[in-house]
Amino acid sequence: MKILGHLRRVLAPGPHSEDGSALIEFALTLPTLCGLLFCFLELCLLFYSYDMISESAREGTRYAIVRGASCQTTAGVSCETTAAKVNTYVSNLGWPNLAGGTMVVDTTYPNGSDAVGNPVQTKVTYTFRITMHFVPTNNISLSSTSVMYILQ
Repeated sequence: MKILGHLRRVLAPGPHSEDGSALIEFALTLPTLCGLLFCFLELCLLFYSYDMISESAREGTRYAIVRGASCQTTAGVSCETTAAKVNTYVSNLGWPNLAGGTMVVDTTYPNGSDAVGNPVQTKVTYTFRITMHFVPTNNISLSSTSVMYILQ
């Protein structure tokens, strides 16, 4: 008799228990929350990478402006640099490459001279690889340019 009463309560129309509904809601929202979290982390890496290449461009021009055509050490030895040396210096700064992209450095002297008072320009281009599979574009090209005037 007790079993019949329980069976009648289970099969009878009317309000039922909501046991297990939280588990189903959690299972449906967890992938969405994880996707948003990973998108946010990828966006943070993108902004970090842009900051990294901007700082690299500034460091390259700083390196070049103090090593112009009239640069001499205290011993009287020339410390003049070339665009290729600046490019190598910037490439070897040792910034961590978290996103696995590629960095290209291009240093030029817009006026054609590395004499005091002329500008030097360092442009750093970085290809940021997106690691999420559901994003249609796999790479984003970032670029930063720094221009300063040669001091010595």
